[in-house]
Amino acid sequence: MASSTTFLVLTALLALLAGQVIASDPSPMQDFCVADKDSHVSVNGFVCKDPKDVKADDFFLAANLDMTRDTTSKIGSNVTLINVMRIPGLNTLGISLARIDYAPLGENPPHTHPRATEILTVLEGTLYVGFVTSNQANRENKLFTKMLNKGDVFVFPEGLIHFQFNPCPDKPAVAIAALSSQNPGAITIANAVFGSKLPISDDVLAKAFQVEKNTVDWLQAQFWADNHN
Repeated sequence: MASSTTFLVLTALLALLAGQVIASDPSPMQDFCVADKDSHVSVNGFVCKDPKDVKADDFFLAANLDMTRDTTSKIGSNVTLINVMRIPGLNTLGISLARIDYAPLGENPPHTHPRATEILTVLEGTLYVGFVTSNQANRENKLFTKMLNKGDVFVFPEGLIHFQFNPCPDKPAVAIAALSSQNPGAITIANAVFGSKLPISDDVLAKAFQVEKNTVDWLQAQFWADNHN
């Protein structure tokens, strides 16, 4: 009898935990929750504006996404992100988008979105894209890559390191990306590791990357361009 009772208790606990996991990202409880950026209340996201004060402009942005962006940066790309910071009506809706312009031989360097899956569509040109899996049981990080042409679509799973590179030496490229978060975030790997303020100890990085400390010092002295706007 005792063992049966223990089994029932464990089953109930597992069911409760599973229910909490499923309910961790609930659907919106109302038609919309326009971000009230003037509120001093701190929540995961933004407090809802009073519906009586909501206007059509809360869901609108004259983003000029049909216009070519400047790609003269060191890495040759420009990411124009449209998220909840630019359209308050995106609050709680779990979606955002970006236009990405690539110069000839330009790239959107290896980065992750900690809160979003990304689906990329090529509008013009050609892109070499890929992502790397998390650490696997066989101690390998598998690389998935594809060459994309105009009209092609590729998916980057949430949180995984990925990149896009324009292999054409004489033609630019343009893509549109949709992301499954109102505020997907971006961690550009090189910038975060070698350009952090304060810098990570060169002892730590030399051991992690298995290079000499003077190599780490040289990398930390570089200007790590931010291509997000």
